Amino acid sequence: MNTQQFLLSAWMWNPVVLAIAAAALALYLIAFRAADRIGWFVLALLVFLLTLVSPINALADGYLFSAHMLQHISLLLIVPGLLLVGLPRSFSLKWRPRILAHPLAGWIAGVGAMWFWHWPTLCNAAVTSRSVYAVQTVSLLILGTLFWSQVIAPREAERLSPPGAVLYLFSACVSCSALGIILTFSPLTVCPVYAIPAADPLGITNMIRADWAITPERDQQIGGLLMWVPMCLIYLGAIFAQIARWFGEPAPARTTSA
Repeated sequence: MNTQQFLLSAWMWNPVVLAIAAAALALYLIAFRAADRIGWFVLALLVFLLTLVSPINALADGYLFSAHMLQHISLLLIVPGLLLVGLPRSFSLKWRPRILAHPLAGWIAGVGAMWFWHWPTLCNAAVTSRSVYAVQTVSLLILGTLFWSQVIAPREAERLSPPGAVLYLFSACVSCSALGIILTFSPLTVCPVYAIPAADPLGITNMIRADWAITPERDQQIGGLLMWVPMCLIYLGAIFAQIARWFGEPAPARTTSA
């Protein structure tokens, strides 16, 4: 199999994934009709589908750790963030239990998800077991939503203040960068299942090794760099947005004495 054949044939039209996306869009239209922010919501669903039915998913299914990492970044940061931005500003997240509404809970959810699912035993299990993979996918979406809700909740009153949000995002960036550095420079012990790909009748492994020149060692390094650099760029973009929000706030009115 060559690269062109792979990119054309590796789409996996999972009916469950398609049904979830269709149901989410239907519920959105029923609840909010044609809200002015629906474009962001549709973009979130498109990224969700691209992550789980495109060749990225095929590569993450036991062939490339870097593709697995790309899925994690998408499901934890990109999709939940776009979903929240796509909700009308009148929508409230006050249904959350108080403990989950606390900023520390959101921070632990977002940062802890990456560290938790890259424990070698769990990482291997998510690749080899469909049920564990399903749990991982759902948990990343939920935990990512908890993380971002502190910063980009639809209602301004439910968000952290700009200074608090900057600290929240910067500390998350530092923590995930630390994990990315560990993954980049550690031996093949993070998710060793990718070092020994499963049965491969289509020749995907040979394509990766021969045509793309990606060895297991280089694959893990790419995965670590994806967490280290692109993830922090996402956090950095959100930090700049919070700084703009900070300086865009109206100054408090001064009172004058007679």
